Amino acid sequence: MAVHQKLQVFVTLHIYFHDLILAQPDLLFSDCGLNGNYTQNSAYHNNLNTLLSSLSSNMNNYGFYNASIGRNADLVSVIVLCRGDVELQECRTCVNNAAPKIVRSCPVEKEAFGGYDECMLQYSGRPIIGTTTNDPLLYMWDSGNASKPQEFNRELKKLVETLRGQAVNGDPFRKYASGSATDPNDQTIYALVQCTPDLSPQDCSDCLTNAYGAMATCPCNGNRGSRQIGPRCNFRYQSYRFFKHVASESPPQGKDDKSARTVIIIVVSTVITIILMVCTLIILMKMRKRKMQDKIQSRRVDDISTAESLQYDLSTIREATDNFSSSNKLGSGGFGPVYKGVLQNGQEVAVKRLSANSSQGDLEFKNEILLVARLQHRNLVRLLGFCLDGIERLLVYEFVPNASLDQFLFDPVKRRQLNWERRSKIIGGVARGILYLHEDSRLRIIHRDLKASNVLLDAEMNPKISDFGMARLFALDETQGNTSRVVGTYGYMAPEYATRGKFSVKSDVFSFGVLLLEIISGQKNMCSRNEESMEDLLSYAWSNWQQGTTTNLIDPLLRESTGVLVPDIMRYIHIGLLCIQDNIADRPTMAAVVLMLSSASLSLPVPSGPPAYYTHDDITSPEISLIHEAQNQVN
Repeated sequence: MAVHQKLQVFVTLHIYFHDLILAQPDLLFSDCGLNGNYTQNSAYHNNLNTLLSSLSSNMNNYGFYNASIGRNADLVSVIVLCRGDVELQECRTCVNNAAPKIVRSCPVEKEAFGGYDECMLQYSGRPIIGTTTNDPLLYMWDSGNASKPQEFNRELKKLVETLRGQAVNGDPFRKYASGSATDPNDQTIYALVQCTPDLSPQDCSDCLTNAYGAMATCPCNGNRGSRQIGPRCNFRYQSYRFFKHVASESPPQGKDDKSARTVIIIVVSTVITIILMVCTLIILMKMRKRKMQDKIQSRRVDDISTAESLQYDLSTIREATDNFSSSNKLGSGGFGPVYKGVLQNGQEVAVKRLSANSSQGDLEFKNEILLVARLQHRNLVRLLGFCLDGIERLLVYEFVPNASLDQFLFDPVKRRQLNWERRSKIIGGVARGILYLHEDSRLRIIHRDLKASNVLLDAEMNPKISDFGMARLFALDETQGNTSRVVGTYGYMAPEYATRGKFSVKSDVFSFGVLLLEIISGQKNMCSRNEESMEDLLSYAWSNWQQGTTTNLIDPLLRESTGVLVPDIMRYIHIGLLCIQDNIADRPTMAAVVLMLSSASLSLPVPSGPPAYYTHDDITSPEISLIHEAQNQVN
């Protein structure tokens, strides 16, 4: 193509995109900051273009996105928030329209803020996430005042306070609420409030309170419609319904005689219908009572049959393991040794020979086996059966060929096989397996001994959690989440479990956080980092996080690898620090952990403080001493 033809094509495309920008609706609101300017084609300008070009594709399902790129004077941060009732596609369209318009409105300013009804966008040369400032705060209002401003404002304030509570205490990923109330003139007031989901509940509440309080100095005070718009929170009220659908709408306040009569008629009709239905159900229940008893009896027979099908003869197990030969021993755990076995049909199995500490009878033990055997998940080792013969209690599992994670992770040679792709897959698989035990299985199981040696690796290096349900099989003395015998491994135990015997799903979250940091660093938790003092992995991770040298925690083998995305690893370390927080309430659930691991655009909260057992390079801290004392008593 000739040079003049190429030039003609370029000019045509330039005119097309220029006209496309002009064809978009004008911004509803905008503001250019006073924090410096940038020059065309500078590093800041290029970073800004990079961020703005990828906004809509990176929006999460909750209509929120934040990101930053560059360093020092070239740093660009951006935050985008769509209104809580806006669908994702509409949100993306709004953001695509707003981004070029904001740049056009603020062509050289490093900081700009603007948007439409459905979305708002801010970019800045300073960090946005991690701060709570709501500047700039813009006001918009309708013409026309309320006939009784004081009464109107009183009802409006009550409505906004109610919605603020709903937004703060509702969905953590969409801090949004809308609803309505009735003013003294029987006219409905519609309102909504919203915060960016990265704000804590307290910060969201403070932001909305300050925004509403600023109305006292706004010319909009007493108007029948107004909005206060900020990049971190906003609220709006109108005399007409301006939102599409409401997830948490509060009902109108006030009396409505027609509505009351309608409700009474509906209630009376419903009560009569329910009475008739109850009478019919009683008759049907009597007719079906015998059938239900027959089904229960049949189910008991099925359970007995299932238990028998899962039970192996001791002679079969002895033959498979060569009479528990030491050459077939795979390892030992807190509940007994494990042996490799080969059944007569050629199937390879792993046999756990339980120690004689269980106080359960045979029937109770069989019932627990039936429950655990029904748990099926790709990241759990499958229980194939059991054997009960005198004092022998054996569990038969599927054989996992690559042994346990610790044999790779803490071996300087084998660890080279664990590139970042495999490590991140192992972390994600363990998280999903624990989530299944906590929330998705038929039982609510707390593992209580999650560690590297209890994570097995199959032929494809997929993780499989073992020893789940062991605490149930041993029938410990448990009352409301407390136990008289602590089961687990020191270094992985949550502090409330190790010192007071108090356990919960958050105990497993703590153990998972320790395991995550071990996988990234390639180091065990309790180990010396220098010759002068001993610093555990958790303290080492926190110290480097505080000092901005978090990359020191990354396994040198990973840092040397090509193609490793350091920001991804840093995000995993951030998640690990959230899991090992000392305060139980501050730790996320496994459901939140899985979401954070799978969604790179989801903002992460800042850890509330040092992790449990934080030593400040001092191994004589009271909590560590208490753990060591407990360990000596067990030994």
